[in-house]
Amino acid sequence: MPWKINNKFTYPKSMRSIYKGSRHYDVGGDKYPSVTNILAETKSQEDKDALNRWKKDIGFKEAAIISKQSSERGTTLHQYLESILLNKMNGELLEEVNLPKKMAETIVDNGINNQISEVYGCEAVLYYDGNLKFAGTADAVVNSSDNEIKILDFKQSNKPKKREYSVINEYGLQLALYSIAHDNMFGTNIKSTEILMCTPNLIFQKFEFKDQEFEKLKKEAMNRVEQYYNLKRENLEL
Repeated sequence: MPWKINNKFTYPKSMRSIYKGSRHYDVGGDKYPSVTNILAETKSQEDKDALNRWKKDIGFKEAAIISKQSSERGTTLHQYLESILLNKMNGELLEEVNLPKKMAETIVDNGINNQISEVYGCEAVLYYDGNLKFAGTADAVVNSSDNEIKILDFKQSNKPKKREYSVINEYGLQLALYSIAHDNMFGTNIKSTEILMCTPNLIFQKFEFKDQEFEKLKKEAMNRVEQYYNLKRENLEL
């Protein structure tokens, strides 16, 4: 394992629950709406229509099967990556040969080895305790080989993605909110984030957000959080 485990930051424990019809995190008795739920509820109509068209074109039953398989594969992929990053791969896991493990190893070989020096946490709960509260779970918080704290997001994708796809921007917004929360909690100054993605036929992709693009994403992400709270207030008024 070429990186070290460093418990520099103490990430809180949290319970996920449904509160007033939406997924929330319970941190120290306070309720925080989840980042994924905020972004889902404020998604553009164009994106919602595109998803519905896909379901209709392929058939709702087939779409549900594909979504279920993708979700299960993604969950197992995350479990392998967490075990690898935290050096918890026991002999039994090491000997397994299956697709999610191969995908995890592809991500490690291409996006992690020689590119990080420390792992601060996996499945790290982060929350923002400002006027517009939110919380989420970052796949990994690491120190890069050039000594920059980064938040990583691991994704499985049935097919390779292009940078200009709206889903990549949505993933970027998710990471931007995690970064804002981490900076607020620990006084860090995160300057970039990365999506590390792999397809079932082991095509690896990395999408990095930094510099002006990253700053723009942070502003857009906070606007989406504000939009979410405005929608909630409007619904209460109806």
